[in-house]
Amino acid sequence: MIAINMPKHVKYIINTLEKNGYEAYAVGGCVRDAIIGKEPNDWDITTNATPMQVKKLFKHTIDTGIQHGTVTIMIDKVGYEVTTYRIDGKYADGRHPDKVEFTVSLKEDLKRRDFTINAMAYNDTKGIIDLFGGIEDLKEGIVKCVGNPYNRFDEDALRILRAFRFAAVLNFEVEEKTKKAAGDLAENLNKISKERIRTELDKLIMSDTPEKLMEARKCGLLKYILSEVEDDINIELVKAMPKNNYMKWAALLYHREEEEVSKILKKLKFDNKTVNICKRIVGYSKDFRNIYKENVRVAAHEVGVDIFDKFLEFSKVCINLQDWKGGEYPDNSDYINNIEHLYKKVIDDGDCLSLKELAVKGGDLMEIGVPKGAKLGEILNILLYKVLDNPKYNNREKLLEIAGNIINNE
Repeated sequence: MIAINMPKHVKYIINTLEKNGYEAYAVGGCVRDAIIGKEPNDWDITTNATPMQVKKLFKHTIDTGIQHGTVTIMIDKVGYEVTTYRIDGKYADGRHPDKVEFTVSLKEDLKRRDFTINAMAYNDTKGIIDLFGGIEDLKEGIVKCVGNPYNRFDEDALRILRAFRFAAVLNFEVEEKTKKAAGDLAENLNKISKERIRTELDKLIMSDTPEKLMEARKCGLLKYILSEVEDDINIELVKAMPKNNYMKWAALLYHREEEEVSKILKKLKFDNKTVNICKRIVGYSKDFRNIYKENVRVAAHEVGVDIFDKFLEFSKVCINLQDWKGGEYPDNSDYINNIEHLYKKVIDDGDCLSLKELAVKGGDLMEIGVPKGAKLGEILNILLYKVLDNPKYNNREKLLEIAGNIINNE
């Protein structure tokens, strides 16, 4: 019998339920991960006790989803979800069951779950309960629906994308019948919120095998979730990038224009910071070719000091894969290394790279007659680029002199 080392609080919850005459098991992804030797992120528990019966046995509970049978038990500031065995009704919206019915049958509860590898339960008394071949599918490296895949995907269309996400994260293959159903029902992904699609895509491309995205494309999924890049993905570039969210998404959208990058990420409901950073990485990669020190300062300013190190990493991968939008491929294999060296010297020298480091502020310019408003911003920007070109100009007297000449010559 396979033994799983459950955390003490999980054992305590299961033992407490059992001592009071109920069944209780760890269930789902935590069992899957424990079997393959991966540390589970969280532990879910299933039981034949009703939510009210669970609440009576534990001091601190939260009704996180009590209408669907879920109570969260808090122990030492950590929450453990405990859900009553249930049978789901019809899924009219392709996402949520119209109603749920509590059951005393563990089998009924397990057979409503998405994939065989997620439909196993465990406790120390009974060991692993595997009614649908999950262990065998783990051994074979297969993602397969529990029962009829068309039924599972009709219930929750997000499972269509989750099949390929699990395949990517676990480096498994999607079973053929499951893959066929995913392709046939891919249009149902239109029913799913962009936030939930983004979450699954993010996990997929951040995995060790993001090339599973191309299998999803073959099945027609990208037509409904990422149509803008369906036929223009360099998956090797995505795979070669370090595991950084911004760099992975910039690689996925690398051959898009800046505004397209912004539009795609906003459609997927990414936060403004992610949209802005990815847009900068992709946009500036078209022009960054020169390696002399002055241009490195301009590049660091325009790309942003906050991400310039990541941008250099990104560019290095592009050059190594000969997928470089900055003109002809550099002949010098140390191209980015030279830029990195120059940038380090810029930082070590304390060169000015932004308006906040400029030796004059707006108030200084207004004192010499520069009007407040657009003109003030324009002159500040001119002064900044003078300093980016020659750091020695970054002193108050010199900059005020330049600003005065600009005003007098207008």
